[in-house]
Amino acid sequence: MPETLLVTIRYGPYESCGVVDHRTFRLEGLQAVLKDCGLSCVTEEIPDWNQVELVVNGECVYKCNIKDLEFGNIPSQN
Repeated sequence: MPETLLVTIRYGPYESCGVVDHRTFRLEGLQAVLKDCGLSCVTEEIPDWNQVELVVNGECVYKCNIKDLEFGNIPSQN
């Protein structure tokens, strides 16, 4: 893997408790896994509701509905 990977997590707003807003709580587990792999990442808000995109060096490599991510699921350190 190249040492200079730029990983961007692009995420849109989603509805929670009747309020639509950009929230990063559901991204915490993904950010932890990327950090454990030695990668740094940045987050970027996008206007697309319920959308998460994982962009590596400018190329979208994964997309999903943000509500499909487990809320606050940070992997344990075994």
